[in-house]
Amino acid sequence: MLTDFGVINIWTYIAGVVFIILLPGPNSLFVLATSASHGVRVGYHAAFGVFLGDSILMTLTAAGAASVLHVLPVLFASLKIMGAAYLCYLGVRLIQASWHRQPAPQRVAVGSGSRFRKALLLSLLNPKAILFLLSFFVQFVDPSYARPAVPFLILALILQGFSIVYLSVLILGGARLAAAFRKRQRLARIGSGLTGLVFLGFAVKLALDD
Repeated sequence: MLTDFGVINIWTYIAGVVFIILLPGPNSLFVLATSASHGVRVGYHAAFGVFLGDSILMTLTAAGAASVLHVLPVLFASLKIMGAAYLCYLGVRLIQASWHRQPAPQRVAVGSGSRFRKALLLSLLNPKAILFLLSFFVQFVDPSYARPAVPFLILALILQGFSIVYLSVLILGGARLAAAFRKRQRLARIGSGLTGLVFLGFAVKLALDD
C-alpha cells in the first residue's frame, strides 16, 4: 500500500481532504461565479488556473518555501497585503458589474485567458495556503522515509484529484445558473454584487489574520 511510499494514515488524510475542499473559499467561489456568468468552457479555464496555482504552492511547500515565509515575516506580510488587495480588486469589479446592465452575449464573450490568469493569481497570492499545506501534509508523511518528496507528491495528487471533481461539480452547477441568469438579468446582477461583497470579506479576513 501507500505506506511503502512514505504515506501514513491515508484514509484519515482523504477524510480531511474532503472536508477541506468542501469549505467555501475564494478559489471555489470564483470558479462558481465564472461558470455561472460565462458558461462551462470559461469556468474550466478558471478551474485550470486554480489547479495550476495550487500545484505550484504544493511544489513550493515540498521545497521548503513555508520555512522561508516563517523566517522572513516581512515577506509573508507583503504577500498577505498583495493577496488581500487582489481580492479587493476582484470584489470591487464584481460589485461594479452588478450596477451595469449588459446583454447576455457580451457577458458570455469574456476572455477565457483573463479568467485563467485571475484564478491563477488568486490561488498564488495566498501565503497562508503554503503554511497550511505544510502543516497538513506533514502529518501524513513517514519521517523515516528516505525520499520525502515522494509522499508529498502522492498526497498532492490525491488532493488535486478531489479538487478537480469538486470544481467540475461547481462548474456544471454554475452552467445551470447561467441559463437562469440569462433570463433574469436582475438576478444575475444581484448574484454578482453578493459575490463581490464576499470577496471583500475574504480580503478583510486575510489582511487581519495573524
